[in-house]
Amino acid sequence: MEKFMLFFRGSDVYQPGQSPETLQNLKEKMIHWLTDLSEQGTHVASEPLETTGKQVFGSGKTVMDGPFGKSREIVGGCTIVQAKDLDAAIEIAKGCPILESNANIEVRPIQGM
Repeated sequence: MEKFMLFFRGSDVYQPGQSPETLQNLKEKMIHWLTDLSEQGTHVASEPLETTGKQVFGSGKTVMDGPFGKSREIVGGCTIVQAKDLDAAIEIAKGCPILESNANIEVRPIQGM
């Protein structure tokens, strides 16, 4: 099995004006989805990200405040899954409930070190 990183971007849930109920509903759906992945043996790790942060640039090590681009491009979290290949990892991503909130998921293979 190979490992893949799923990057979650651009969910409407994280746009201003969303109700606490909407946020809680998505959180519950995500927990259920991740529990299912764990039971199937495909879930490795997951972490939501805060909306704040910094970027460090180039050899001058310039530090700038976030967010990091347009709000639709900000990574809101990530999950690592195990799958036999990229197509199987994409199928796992298609089951993620965050897609119901107009998000997109980037699926990338993790290189071995």
